[in-house]
Amino acid sequence: MRQFAEEEALSRVVREARGTAVHVVRVERLRGGSKKGVYRVHTDGPRPERVIVYSWAEAENFWPGADGVDAAHPFAPASGLVPFLAAQRTLDGLGVRAPAVLFADDSRTRYPADVAVVEDVAGGTLEALLRADPVRASDAMSELAAMLDVMHRQRSAPYGRVDVLGRGDLASGESCQGLVLERALGDLTEAAGRDPRIGSAAAPLQDRLRELAARVAPRSEHGLIHGELGPDHVLVDTAGHPVLIDIEGLMYFDVEWEHVFLKLRFGERYRALSRPGLDPARLDLYTLAMHLSLVAGPLRLLDGDFPHRTVMRQIAEHNADEALALLPR
Repeated sequence: MRQFAEEEALSRVVREARGTAVHVVRVERLRGGSKKGVYRVHTDGPRPERVIVYSWAEAENFWPGADGVDAAHPFAPASGLVPFLAAQRTLDGLGVRAPAVLFADDSRTRYPADVAVVEDVAGGTLEALLRADPVRASDAMSELAAMLDVMHRQRSAPYGRVDVLGRGDLASGESCQGLVLERALGDLTEAAGRDPRIGSAAAPLQDRLRELAARVAPRSEHGLIHGELGPDHVLVDTAGHPVLIDIEGLMYFDVEWEHVFLKLRFGERYRALSRPGLDPARLDLYTLAMHLSLVAGPLRLLDGDFPHRTVMRQIAEHNADEALALLPR
């Protein structure tokens, strides 16, 4: 039985962030996180407010253990205070907004895990706004597109997460497309053992991945990407401005990887975020690789006790259909 954060423990870190006069009156554990706990904490005192607490406690991570995984690998699970703060500093330096950090601590003396207190962006997600008020959402989409332009124009010869590069380390592998192919072949093997349709098409899918990878030309520079940016990972403040969340995986990589995910998650609304000049060969490889990842990953998550199981199965089934549709007829 998982033990999530207790109110008293959250109260201690909130008082560190907002002062000893603050009193916690209510705590909500927010739905959606699979690697960290996200809590909305309501306070009273001289200035009643709400804040968000991120907890990277082991009990908050629903993914199966990844023993032997190179922590510096661009696709290694990005979790914890160090990658979060490195990403937040990087975005802040570019004028790309993420929730402001009010307090952060990895000493484990105030709280039994890495923990951060951040501002509560009160306007909800872009996903909800797109449904409720498309006109207002279009302004946020335009601003999001401009934010992504700023990020994607940043250049780095080495690729990898910003916290890894920031400490002077290099990511493994020889190229982004090589890493994507390696990951996709692993995802294909895993998905083939879990989904009979993928299993029956494993050989042609493997051939197609290798064929697409062989078409990708070398590249010497990489852009800054979020890596997993859907409309649920963008908040909108009360003034209508977008704010990026779940930023721990921020990295320098091929921007085509970002655009494949954006197109997948935003659907027809991706037009507002699309940009000319993307490499068609990378887009083809990364699209098939992304679909295979979104079969293997959700099914792997269901090996454990992740609570939102129907959604994960639907994601896996949809992406299996999409991967199979990309095979030559």
